[in-house]
Formats: sequence, structure tokens, C-alpha cells
Amino acid sequence: MALKSWTTESDLNKPRLLGMTIDELKSVAANVGMPPYAATQMADWLYKKHVASISGITNIARSNRIELEERYEIGLSKPLSAQKSADGTVKYLFAVASGHCVETVYIPEKDRATLCVSSQAGCRMNCVFCMTGKQGLSANLTASDILNQILSVPETESLTNIVFMGMGEPFDNTDEVLKALDIITSDYGFGWSPKRVTVSTVGLHKGLSRFLESSQCHLAISLHSPFPAERLSIMPVEKAFPASETIRMLRRYDFSHQRRVSFEYIVFEDFNDTRRHADALARMLKDLPCRVNLIRFHSIPGVNMRSSSTEKIEQLCNMLNSKGIICTIRASRGEDISAACGMLSSAAKKNG
Repeated sequence: MALKSWTTESDLNKPRLLGMTIDELKSVAANVGMPPYAATQMADWLYKKHVASISGITNIARSNRIELEERYEIGLSKPLSAQKSADGTVKYLFAVASGHCVETVYIPEKDRATLCVSSQAGCRMNCVFCMTGKQGLSANLTASDILNQILSVPETESLTNIVFMGMGEPFDNTDEVLKALDIITSDYGFGWSPKRVTVSTVGLHKGLSRFLESSQCHLAISLHSPFPAERLSIMPVEKAFPASETIRMLRRYDFSHQRRVSFEYIVFEDFNDTRRHADALARMLKDLPCRVNLIRFHSIPGVNMRSSSTEKIEQLCNMLNSKGIICTIRASRGEDISAACGMLSSAAKKNG
């Protein structure tokens, strides 16, 4: 792997090669008088060898490298800060092209190393239980911003999985998220299997439809209640995009092979943790190849809700499994550094 260098303030106005597709790199090659095959050379250095400076692309003529350096930059930028949890989870703060910041979480496990990436600075979905939504939407991330999170953490070489479950709603930024997914899974890019990538969404239908047509990455739907009025009380998106219609859309696709569909379900005490909820979930998801992930709620300021007890979460899990719905309980990671589900927020942190 090439030694890394980093973007400086003088580079900020240059177009970034990081985040460009193979066709865009062909245009770059043409712009500086290089043959089309130079795009493949650049992609190899960017996405497989992880070069951080144009001068490191050694199989391109020096004169071409000089012109490339005058007009473009790679686009890697190191984290502004890092916090490590007692459980080994690490939360990184990154500056993005819009001038805002996002948080990215590295989650090590026995046989996995997962990076939870952000797709927006903030979020406009305004889910009651989520800190990110409470800061509002500041900016969409570019594909370069998204990929930089993956390539600029110290653990990049050990990653086994990527989840788009950080800050933002991926399908409120569909173009850049799909572009990043293409680079991650294409032969010219990272060459990762789609099975190693999961995208989480509240269910924005236009972006979800495009994703289902163009990608085989795993999908996670943020559900949290099978009852429309109840879901609406904590997720405003239910009004425009009801969960029932989202599930009806999913039934039109074949999930019997590579792609996995899961439903994220934060369990709140005396709100969505009863047998009535288990029965309704089983009816809603009947015959749809999927699983339900139960998640403990992590308290955030200004929200008068509590997590169900471990016992009640286990009871709900057992009820769903007994009804033929594959159900698991997601382990909570990084709560002590506010890196757990629903706790990410980069408001006022860049200079903090």
C-alpha cells in the first residue's frame, strides 16, 4: 500500500479523483491528453492500492502526473478526532466537502470489522429517537466524502463489512450513495461482494426503488412499529411513505438469493414491546424472506422514552421466532462514547 498524504487547504477547490466512476476517470484522462486505458490505471491506484497523492501513480508518465496534480487532487482527508469505547468501538469525526462534519463508527468483533458510514451531515427525517435527526439536515455527502470515511480510518485494511447506518438517510442522497456503492462493489473499484454492504433506510420509495433495481447490497428498513399511527408518532416519514406500502414494494422483488432484507426495530418500554406487536409484525412480514433485528434504545436528551428491559426484548425475540420470523437481538456497542444506534450527532463538533 502506498504511503498516504492528505488533502490540504490549498487543494480544496480542485476536483477530487476519489469518488469518480470509471467513465468519469476516462473523461479526466481525456482532459489531460492521456489514453482511455489510463482511467483503469487511476482506478487501480485509487481503489485497490489506496494511493493518496497523484505523484504516487507511478505507471503514468511524469508529465501527465504533473498536469493531473495541477488540475485535480486525490481527496483523502484524515479524521479530525477519534474516541475509543471501553468495548473497542471507535468513533471518528470527519470534515466533508460542504464544510460540515460527520461521524463514522468502527465496530470490531471476533470475526468481523464493520464500519458504519454516514451519507449526510445531519438528517431531515426527524425521527423522535435519533440525535442525528434533531440537528436537521446540513448537507448531502459526495461519493468522495463517503469513500473517504472508508479509506481514511486506520483500520481500513481490516474492514470486512460496511453499513450505511451512520448519519443521514441514504435515499435522501440517492445519486451519491448509489455512486459510492458502484465503486465499492465494481471490479474497477474496491471489488467487494455486495454481501459485505448493508444500506439502511426509513423507506423513501423513489430512492429505494432505484437501489433495488441497480444494487444487490443488503437492505435494512427502519420499522419500529407495525401500527401506522404508532410509527407515525415517532417517525414522520410514515405519513408520506407508509411501512405497509414499503413492504408491498419489497414483495415485488426476489430476495431468495444474494440480497438480505432486515427490519430494524428499536424496542421501547410500554410502547412497542408487547405480544400484540409480535402478532402484528408476524402478519405484516408473513412469507417475506427477511429477518428482524431488535435494538435496545439508547437514551438521548429531550426524549421521554426508555428502552425495554433485556427480559422483555428477549421475550419479543422469542415470540417472533416462534411465529416463523427470524429475529435476533443486536448487541449494543459504543454507548459510552455516544456511538451507538441513534446517538450520532456532529453539531458544533468541528471546532469542539
